Amino acid sequence: MEETQRLWRWKNGLLQCFIMMSAWKAVSGQIHYSIPEEMHKGSFVGDIAKDLGMDGKQFPDHGLRILPRIGMIQYFALNDNNGHLQISERIDREEMCIEAEKCVLKFQILNENKLKIYGVEVEITDINDNAPQFLLKEWKMKISETSTPGDKFLLPKAQDPDLGVNSIQSYQLMDSSHFSLEVQIGENGVRHAELVLEKSLDREEQAVYNLILIGTDGGEPIRSGSVQIQVIVLDANDNAPVFSQPVYEATVKENVPEGSTVCKIKAIDLDEGINGEVKYSFEKIREKNSKIFLLNSTTGEITLVGNLDFEASSLHEFEVQAMDGGGLSDRSKVVIFITDLNDNAPELEINFVTNSVLENSPTGTIIAILNVQDRDSGVNGQVKCSIPNNLPFQLKKSMDNFYTLVTDRPLDREQVAAYNITVTATDDGSPTLSTSAIVSLQVLDTNDNPPLFAESTYTSYLLENNPRGVSVFSLKASDPDWEKNSQVSYSIIEGQMSESLLSSFLSINSENGVVYALSSFDYEDFREIQFQVKAQDGGSPPLSSNVSVTLFILDQNDNGPEILYPSPPTDGSTGVELAPRSSEPGYLVTKVVAVDADSGQNAWLSYQLIKATEPGLFTVGLHTGEIRTARFFLQKDALKQSLVVLVKDNGQPPLSASVTVTVVLADSIPESLSDLSSISAPIDDPQSDLTFYLVIAVAFVSCLFFVFLLVLLAIKLRSWRNAQLFECGSVNFSGAPVSQFVGIDGVRAFLHSYCHEVSLTTDSRKSQFNLSKANYSNTLNNQETSEVKNPILSSDDINLNNSDPNIVQVSQPF
Repeated sequence: MEETQRLWRWKNGLLQCFIMMSAWKAVSGQIHYSIPEEMHKGSFVGDIAKDLGMDGKQFPDHGLRILPRIGMIQYFALNDNNGHLQISERIDREEMCIEAEKCVLKFQILNENKLKIYGVEVEITDINDNAPQFLLKEWKMKISETSTPGDKFLLPKAQDPDLGVNSIQSYQLMDSSHFSLEVQIGENGVRHAELVLEKSLDREEQAVYNLILIGTDGGEPIRSGSVQIQVIVLDANDNAPVFSQPVYEATVKENVPEGSTVCKIKAIDLDEGINGEVKYSFEKIREKNSKIFLLNSTTGEITLVGNLDFEASSLHEFEVQAMDGGGLSDRSKVVIFITDLNDNAPELEINFVTNSVLENSPTGTIIAILNVQDRDSGVNGQVKCSIPNNLPFQLKKSMDNFYTLVTDRPLDREQVAAYNITVTATDDGSPTLSTSAIVSLQVLDTNDNPPLFAESTYTSYLLENNPRGVSVFSLKASDPDWEKNSQVSYSIIEGQMSESLLSSFLSINSENGVVYALSSFDYEDFREIQFQVKAQDGGSPPLSSNVSVTLFILDQNDNGPEILYPSPPTDGSTGVELAPRSSEPGYLVTKVVAVDADSGQNAWLSYQLIKATEPGLFTVGLHTGEIRTARFFLQKDALKQSLVVLVKDNGQPPLSASVTVTVVLADSIPESLSDLSSISAPIDDPQSDLTFYLVIAVAFVSCLFFVFLLVLLAIKLRSWRNAQLFECGSVNFSGAPVSQFVGIDGVRAFLHSYCHEVSLTTDSRKSQFNLSKANYSNTLNNQETSEVKNPILSSDDINLNNSDPNIVQVSQPF
């Protein structure tokens, strides 16, 4: 016996040495370690850093961590300093794996830098930490005195949760004179003891025998347990109870309510009386099962007194005993199988998640790593994960029950700035159960949108003579990007004039896009300014866009009318016009010509006769400035008529100018001279001599003008050789009717001419003077056939548009 124990001790030591030295990687790619149970916290399990090919000194930089299992105790921990796997909680193999021959704990390690998961298996080996125990401290047996030597009687079994040599190895019987012990080894290697009767019993000689049964394991050190055996000698009982089945099996659902009958056992004893009364009891049952099942000792019904849970245990196995009144007994085995129901929803855990991602991140960027488990089994434990189809993300299954959430297509923050991704785990049970988790993701902005103006071009208007620094207009560019990428600055980049000149006229606020005028504009100098504004964001690299801006300068009434004809005299005298006494009402005496440098209605001119020597003798065209006779001349009418004409524009407020026109009533120039000389000048009229000299000067100039016309006609006839003597064409005088003047620069003099036929055509916009063939006498004596006509201008002298581009052509209303 002692030699056998020494052999077991030697085998046990060799096994412990082998367990402590085993750490290897499995063929499947998982890391495998083997440790004994009951190791202290902080004990070394394995070198994870070394087995993963990492440098232990730089282990903190690798970002390794153990992924916790949902609802499970974390038995291991990683040492952040050296990468060693250590014990974090006490491990009891018997508590974790019950009677399993091989106890393995599995978990996963996540490499956050590489986003890779490694599987780790740790096998927990058994140590002799449990002594054999009997369920009862005292065991009573009844043996008939009719029993013959060699009869065998079952003894209680000792229970040892350890495995192998650490479990029950031998039994010993103490204080026995009539009995011996025989140990039987079952098919599964379990040893049970039988009491063998060595000598016949005599109840009258001794009615009770007290024995001690000792169960011993083979561990190091050896542990043992004992039970008191009381043998009561009975009268003859020649039939033992017999169970109807060697094994009773029952299948129940895990949701069976308490009080339900799960199984019923039956044993038959052919004896009568007390020797045939059978009592049932649990023979070998775990403490956990004893709290779930109750055996009726009389009926043999096994009822449920606790809750069944398939996830805790899928079957319950125990032994029952049937004993008659004579002490004879039989044993049977009861196996209760638990049917799984879909009573556990999937458990979803997020092991890794990033809260933000750039919108230009490539497709396949990892957002989160998730782990899903279901405590149910079979179809009820098969879980699938899903996300809404309309999201730009995809779930990929990596290994076991791990899923990776990645981007499925490019993101656009301007369309969706944040996502709440609902991940749903659904099992295949009936009815299906599901669990959801929300992954919140913020999309970070990149500078992928240039600033955009609301309009393709901008047009603004500004009154001339504006104060310096006034706001002209403002424009706004929008950028859908975020923060610095959407901060827009404005600048003027180019225009119709040089940048240096443009910068002296306009300035723009770089923050709000308001354009200011740095100087006062003059409509007569600038009608419009075209330039471009650049809007640039603050991104890196910056993006920009340009827009064309046209600034129109609006006219103000800041220029009064300028009278071109009659030209204001420089010597204080007035111009003289001749009107034949035989003129009929409506006869055109002369025309006042004026222009206004403004535009629009500010340049619309109106003429008004404000003073006359003979009121009612002459009229002035309101819009043409033509001075015409209103009635026939009378003998009483004064030879010299003085008319004051007021020219006024249509601005607000209106501006005006006036001119004095002197009209002499005479049929011819000599007559006018003689009439003027016959007029006695009053003593108090100091201007009479001046008027006389003025008339002489006009007559002299008129003669010179006729000579000029004759020479001009001769040149035209010789050059063109056609019947037309002279054609003046249509000349545009910037909106003012053609009148009797040679130029507008204030230097040239206005002249009168006389011809036989003058055709005057007047409309609302311009006046054209058509000169027909003129008939001139050799001298001025032929006064009866002469009529006063408008002076004629040569084409070289009247090209006003070419000489001064600032003269505005204005169409006057009727």
